[in-house]
Amino acid sequence: MRDKDRLFSAGDLGAAMALLTRLPAPGADHARGASAAWAWPLVGLLLGALAALGVQIALALGLPAGAAAALALALLAGLTGGLHQDGLADSADGLWGGRDRARRLEIMRDSRVGSYGVLAIALVLLLQWTALEGLVAAKAHWVALPLAGAASRATMAAVMAALPHARADGLARLTGRPAPRTAAAAAGLAALACLALAPATLPALALVALLSGLTVARLAMARLGGQTGDILGATQQLTELTALLAYAAVLT
Repeated sequence: MRDKDRLFSAGDLGAAMALLTRLPAPGADHARGASAAWAWPLVGLLLGALAALGVQIALALGLPAGAAAALALALLAGLTGGLHQDGLADSADGLWGGRDRARRLEIMRDSRVGSYGVLAIALVLLLQWTALEGLVAAKAHWVALPLAGAASRATMAAVMAALPHARADGLARLTGRPAPRTAAAAAGLAALACLALAPATLPALALVALLSGLTVARLAMARLGGQTGDILGATQQLTELTALLAYAAVLT
């Protein structure tokens, strides 16, 4: 069996870390590409746990819940190099600012951020902070941040598996497309994490992840004809947002 045909490989977690974060990734098997997508929720769990730890340190230093929530969001952006926020901004500019498919893809390739991108980042960050402030005040950040991180990365894998590539090059094209069983394994990992940490919230988490993924996927297919790395970044950000909002409604 070829290595890329295997569902699991020893270097998958390192490959997922190298792709999605700025953290060290020892033993990464970069050749696995999208075949390592089953491990993306594990990366989301780790990032969420680190952000929750940052919240806890901030609270121990006497900072209010709002400041601790803002620092957690800054930490998440720093650990990923702003990868997903960049995808959100580019997606907003391209999906809403282009006249046709070719122009939309051209806009999304442009490193400059337009008005739609600025608005998207500002609104998503504001809503994330609002939800997270309530979760921090309720001491629910240890559950909400890791699980939102895991669910949002699993949804990325699902959208990547379900949609064709919109262009012939780019990060998503180079990474490849995960097989359906790989995306299913990612979803299963996120669900298992939720069952372990907050089983009563699994239906809400599954619902918001499904709706977020379907919304972005339908927009991407209608306006681009497929997915790109930017679309996957937007998927992560919107799923993480809706997950935090759901947890704010359920846990606070």
